[in-house]
Amino acid sequence: MKVFLDTADMKMIKKYVQLGIIDGVTTNPTHLSKEKEKPEKIIKELVKIVPGDISVEITEKSADKVYLQAQKISKIAKNIVVKIPCHADYYEIIKKLVKEKIQINITLVFSLAQALFMCKLGVKYISPFIGRLDDIGADGTQLLYEIRDMIDNYGYSTQIIAASIRSIDRFNEAIMAIADVATIPSDVFEKSLQHPLTDSGMEKFLSDWKKTGIKQFP
Repeated sequence: MKVFLDTADMKMIKKYVQLGIIDGVTTNPTHLSKEKEKPEKIIKELVKIVPGDISVEITEKSADKVYLQAQKISKIAKNIVVKIPCHADYYEIIKKLVKEKIQINITLVFSLAQALFMCKLGVKYISPFIGRLDDIGADGTQLLYEIRDMIDNYGYSTQIIAASIRSIDRFNEAIMAIADVATIPSDVFEKSLQHPLTDSGMEKFLSDWKKTGIKQFP
């Protein structure tokens, strides 16, 4: 399974890419708007430090403009993946972009039917939004399982990015659902690196060791 960071925080991305536990990055207009640097500069810097895929989302609305913007974004670097919302108005241009060998990540996927149609169009990634489904009382994790079964049963090549992951539990569930990728926001990612029982266990071991009176070992 691959793990992407869902952020545009350059310092954090550098840290964990260098550590070797991050395989790629997903960004969106909200992420980029929060950073001090201009979006173009951030993306160019990301390309230098992230060896894996970097998703960059379109900011236009009309299909014609989305199509042209997607073409431009894709030319930034070979590992750039263009994020496009799963909107019915965009199906035709998505088909064109796929035929042009442009890597596409379909975002804002909320149903099995949407996932199926995008697989049929041949996009590289689909991103089911787990947290937003939870918000309306639906089961986001169940959708992951359903999409996994659908792709495996019919032999599609599209990969699943579990997105909108707001807790460690949802991250764990994405792993269990055999999503190809989980893209994790900064706060959830750093929390997932540790566990309170690990901390308390370490303290217990060290406390017991001090009782031996041994000052140096080995």
